[in-house]
Order: sequence, then structure tokens, then C-alpha cells
Amino acid sequence: MKKEYIYAATSIFLWSTTATVTKLLLGSLNSMQILTISSLVAFIFLLILNIFKGTIKELKTYKIKDYLQISLIGILGTFLYKLFLYLGINKMLASQAFIINYTWPIMTVIFACIILKEKMTLKKIIAIILSFIGVIIVTSNGNTIGLKYNLTGTLYCILGSISYGLFSVLNKYKNYNKYLSMMLYYLVSFIISIIYIIFTKDFFEVSTIQILGLTWIGVFTSAIAFTTWALALEKGDTIKISNLAYITPFISLIWTFLLLNEPFSIHSILGLILIILGIFIQIKEQSKKVLKTNIK
Repeated sequence: MKKEYIYAATSIFLWSTTATVTKLLLGSLNSMQILTISSLVAFIFLLILNIFKGTIKELKTYKIKDYLQISLIGILGTFLYKLFLYLGINKMLASQAFIINYTWPIMTVIFACIILKEKMTLKKIIAIILSFIGVIIVTSNGNTIGLKYNLTGTLYCILGSISYGLFSVLNKYKNYNKYLSMMLYYLVSFIISIIYIIFTKDFFEVSTIQILGLTWIGVFTSAIAFTTWALALEKGDTIKISNLAYITPFISLIWTFLLLNEPFSIHSILGLILIILGIFIQIKEQSKKVLKTNIK
């Protein structure tokens, strides 16, 4: 097997555990507490990685303007995205929250049209509609009572996908060193989180089991998953590798079933299929554009 697919498979496997591990931790910690420790752990890991790679010296070339821009992007992509995801997971089934959160590629398309001035086509509109129909099906679980009950959790997950969609576009637009910028993103997330903890006096202690869970989120599902994904994109075909990411929510369903005893819901699976179908429609259109550009 080629290295890029091994890297991609590693990222997908690690990301698929996010909802399950977070749900387990939420039994004894709140969303901000989880975010604080996991952000610190991710920052430390990426700091060591950047020192090892020798990229840490590039920080000297950044100006105050760059640090401000990186901070803003980091607030969107690590702090707000993860906070909203954790809040969503706390309010509803972990499997439902993770599926709804995977509308972020559609949000990326919308913001790309607004910020990068990419054209909004009929296919993109169809893709957006399909994905949102999928969200409604997952949220309602086949009845309007479920829709009302899960409204808060759904809102959190959609806000998370909006944050990550905007983050993805701005991250591409500014094009900072990915390893350095991700390290700084988690640093910003930690600083904001710890300030909140101190201000609200929401101090807490963590057990050995909780430390293991927080380390898993910070190191494995955040830092390592990002690194292996970056390597996969660097070594392989971007579009082919990117398509593999949509296997993640399907694997996540297995984890939530095995470890959280959340049943496989036909509505969750149907909704997920519609969301993924919408994403594939816009990816297919993007791949055609790339092919035409290469031919030219």
C-alpha cells in the first residue's frame, strides 16, 4: 500500500474516535474543560514536532499582523469548532452530532464563493440542499418531536461546521506553514480556554482515565491526525485523498455502537448518505475544474 493511503487511513481511524471519546469524557468534564487540556496537549505535541522538523525558526519571519491573523483563524478552526462540536455531542447522541458536523465541506463551498469569489453553480446549490435535508433527517430521527428535542444540539453542530468551513477557506487563503500555524491555533485555543476557566473559577481535577482520554483527543485525534493527513495530501492526489475523509462518519457509527451502545438508526444512515452525496456532487465538479485547468 502506498504511504499516502497509510497516512490517510491513520487520520480517518483517529478522527472516527472523536465523538465516542468526547462523549465518554463529557460524563465527568464539561466542554470547556475538555477543550482546555486537549488544546494544551495538542500544542505541546506540535511544538515538539516543529522543533524536530526545524520549522520553529520560521516564527521569526512572522510579523504582528501575521500573528493576529493566525489567532483569528485559530479561534475559528480550533476553539469555536471544537467547542461547538463538544457542546453538540453533549446535547444529543454522539453519532448524530458527528454526522451533522460533517456538513463542514458544504460550508467550505459557501464561504469559498463569498471570500474566494468562486462561482456558485446549480450543482453546488443541489449539493447544499441535499446535505441539509440529510441534517434534518438525522436530527428528527423520523419524527418532529425528535427535531424539537435535538434542536439545540443540532444548532451547536451546525455552528461548528460553519466555523470549520470558514476556517478552511481562510486557512487556504492565507497559506501559512501548516505545521506552525496548527501549533499556534491550538495555543490560541488553550489561552482562551484557560482564561475562561480562571475567570469563571471552573477549576477541576482529572483522573488517570480522564488524562488518557484527553491525551487521546489532544495528541491522536488532533495533532497526529492533522500531521498524517497533511502528509497524505502532500504525497498523494489531493482530490482522491480528500474523498477518503468521508469514510470517517461511517466508522464513527461503529465506535458509538460498540462503546456507547448507540443503536444504528436507519434515519442516521439515510441522512449521512444524503450529506455525503451532496459533498460528492461538489467534489466531482471541483475535480472536473482541476482536470480542465491541467489540460489547459
